[in-house]
Amino acid sequence: MAAREASGVVFGKSADKLFSLSGLFAVYKPKGPTSAGVLNLLKERLLAEAGVQTNGNKRNQVLKIGHGGTLDSAAAGVLVVGIGKGTKMLRTMLAGSKKYTAIGLLGKATDTLDATGKVTEEKPYDQITKGDLENVLQKFTGDIMQVPPLYSALKKDGERLSTLMKRGEAVEAKPARPVRVYSLSLQQFQPPLFTLDVECGGGFYVRSLVSDIGKELSTCATMQELTRTKHGPFTLEEHTLYEDKWTIDEIARSLEHCTSLLPGEPSHKKLKTEHPGETAVSCEDK
Repeated sequence: MAAREASGVVFGKSADKLFSLSGLFAVYKPKGPTSAGVLNLLKERLLAEAGVQTNGNKRNQVLKIGHGGTLDSAAAGVLVVGIGKGTKMLRTMLAGSKKYTAIGLLGKATDTLDATGKVTEEKPYDQITKGDLENVLQKFTGDIMQVPPLYSALKKDGERLSTLMKRGEAVEAKPARPVRVYSLSLQQFQPPLFTLDVECGGGFYVRSLVSDIGKELSTCATMQELTRTKHGPFTLEEHTLYEDKWTIDEIARSLEHCTSLLPGEPSHKKLKTEHPGETAVSCEDK
């Protein structure tokens, strides 16, 4: 197949297959990079494999791709990706529950509510038993009110709260808002560490949950590690493509496999078209 050119973009031999891909699949986001960074790396890999060369700065405009919800830089796990018309499916398909495994640390609090922040408080925790922790979890199950962290992607006057905080500007906490916790269980208790499995709805912050649990136990706590194990119907074990599988053929196979996980084709006409590379779900779950 001969290369073809359109809008200043030269398409290579594999480009037709790449640009025909459409739907949802999941990739593994490692601890460290941002969700946007992972998405950009994936995009670069696919364009390079397809032999797409660009004239000028139009590389990011030729492949329509987006992710279904921000995962913190310090977190790992399932990142759902929409490609082609799949970007229009992200909002409607992935408004459901998400599952996380979180490791909390008793006795210390940080300004970011996780291990990346500065320690702001230390309290004793020796008195806390496994039973105490299990009893407290019941208070955080169901429909609850939660105050989002100051270090978050929520915005004030168009800027992220985390950006304002890093500049040293005074930021008021956002008001508590309703969130839903479908299930919450204690998996391990080895003081000062404890491991939770959480299933929650959109807009829920696991960092805030761990901090609130510490306060409820008359101590403090911060989140040490977070792994998203499920997002919508996509699980870490069954559906997630690791970086060595980020190829056109592997994604095509994954799209075919994942089609059975999704409801019938939605009406795209009523959905706002997302810009390439942008998140189609506004909530941040961290």
